[in-house]
Amino acid sequence: MTPAQPTTARFEGSDRYVATDDLKLAVNAALTLQRPLLVKGEPGTGKTMLAEEVARALGRPLLQWHIKSTTKAHQGLYEYDAVSRLRDSQLGDEKVRDIRNYIVRGVLWQAFASPEPVVVLIDEIDKADIEFPNDLLRELDRMEFHVYETRETVRAVHRPLVIITSNNEKDLPDAFLRRCFFHYIRFPDRDTLREIVQVHFPEIKAEVLRAALDNFMALRDAPGLKKKPSTSELLDWLHLLLAEDIDAAKIDAHAATAVPILAGALLKNEQDVQLLERLAAMTRAGQRR
Repeated sequence: MTPAQPTTARFEGSDRYVATDDLKLAVNAALTLQRPLLVKGEPGTGKTMLAEEVARALGRPLLQWHIKSTTKAHQGLYEYDAVSRLRDSQLGDEKVRDIRNYIVRGVLWQAFASPEPVVVLIDEIDKADIEFPNDLLRELDRMEFHVYETRETVRAVHRPLVIITSNNEKDLPDAFLRRCFFHYIRFPDRDTLREIVQVHFPEIKAEVLRAALDNFMALRDAPGLKKKPSTSELLDWLHLLLAEDIDAAKIDAHAATAVPILAGALLKNEQDVQLLERLAAMTRAGQRR
């Protein structure tokens, strides 16, 4: 039995997430092809939030599976809690007679069993070991898996939209990539950043936004930065600027002499702070000549 897939589902963006036309096309391509959508991009470019907003826009529940270095593929299907069963058997609990009482459903089982279509987020798949993606190939292809302890086969009622994110920390297997629709979220240009900021801070003054974007873009362009600030860090920085009621003149003045004001929201290591301080000192020395 082939899992059902609504043919009318389409993602047209949302009022809380600025999605480019290319990104909307990618989501809808994954829906049409009934394949997982693999989304890559710099950390902080909104990959995880994309899944949240796609689920909200499509009116579907969102099931999230956040991957760690120790995560194994079978945990997304189910886990057998043998320790609890052994403990209950020692206590004489009657429920030990039914092994189903000790099967814990994973995110994919929950998605397959759902009576309505869902969105599944497999977040930061590149954190797991190299075998993790390959171990999910059959289940994501066939939308079914076998539970050995109960000798049953679980089949998806509806094919979920699976969104997989990666920060490119390691390469993914070719066999896995062939089964995905791929999209790379490029870092937003200035106009897109302005749209994103105005979604989150609609009351921001134009001059403050101009000064913040000038200094943020200059910071990203600084040569030699170990970690360039991301979109999410820009939003954190603006939140602080607005909370402290810092005007455009102060933003510009501070950035011209040293690192940006409240730079802890943008810079995440001492090497980058020291680099900017040296660049600022070189600039001042050149201006005095």
